[in-house]
Amino acid sequence: MSQTGTRLIFRQTGNPTEVLELEKFPLTTPGAGEVLVRMIAAPLNPADLNTVEGTYGVKLALPATPGIEGCGVVEASGSPDYSPGDHVIFLKRSATWASHTLVPADVLFKLPAGIDPIQAAMLKVNPATAWQLLRGFGTLEPDAWVVQNAGNSAVSRCVIQLAPRFGIKTLSFVRRPELIQELLDLGADAVFIDDDDGRAKAKELLAGANASLAFNSVGGDSALGLLKLLKDGATHITYGAMSRRPVTVPNGPLIFRDIIVRGLWITKWIENAPLEEVRRIYGELAERVAAEEVVQKVDSLHDIKDFRKALARLDERDRDGKVLFHFPTP
Repeated sequence: MSQTGTRLIFRQTGNPTEVLELEKFPLTTPGAGEVLVRMIAAPLNPADLNTVEGTYGVKLALPATPGIEGCGVVEASGSPDYSPGDHVIFLKRSATWASHTLVPADVLFKLPAGIDPIQAAMLKVNPATAWQLLRGFGTLEPDAWVVQNAGNSAVSRCVIQLAPRFGIKTLSFVRRPELIQELLDLGADAVFIDDDDGRAKAKELLAGANASLAFNSVGGDSALGLLKLLKDGATHITYGAMSRRPVTVPNGPLIFRDIIVRGLWITKWIENAPLEEVRRIYGELAERVAAEEVVQKVDSLHDIKDFRKALARLDERDRDGKVLFHFPTP
């Protein structure tokens, strides 16, 4: 195979705009058990940026190409499980910020026909995180309440869209009033501003501290506010740290109310859960994405050669949704 591909690579950690560079590389014919995938789309996730910065929980051997998720089409296969033309996503980090990536077949998941590849490119992380938040910490009674901060985040929006399937009610906190109606239209049962007044209104709606689960991706006072809305024996789950402030838990809820404080990293779940369970859940999620029951907002698509423009878009105040690399069909 004499073709070449294009990828982003970093040889040292640091500011992504400064250390990432574009390079050509030769495409390799897949060996036994390998698959060459031509990329269609790949999101720019915070975890990708943290990896390039060297601050993420996983350190890559350098030089390396970022990219923890994406959607592509099989171009050549050394595995009997995949054929050219199959649309796939990646269940493990697979250097997806590239026109092509060569991966072991067992990291792939074959997609159902008709699924939007842009939505599929975002399937691995956010919908699966939302699913595990709702189902991975015990089965809730019908009409149980869950509370979450960063209500307009991609994960929180997936929680709102998935919760009705399980008969669960969602109460979300946001920072801006204009987001309230948008999330209610998406299917949220209640939305309040993430401040003392909003938390007081939430407690009134819940008739006290009666939520069964809390999903925290902010930290600091916002995380503590969620904890105060939980009933005895409930679980508080942290899966992100947007404010970079710690989760500080008072002694009282732990001692007298038996509140359970947990964390969730979807990468660890994928690594540790039985493969049958992982594939079953991604199968259900893929069906929901294909049926447009779970939809993530897309802000913009960028050619990989315009990677600095894509990176800059992440920090612009008017960004509304995910930023992705989109690879034109050859």
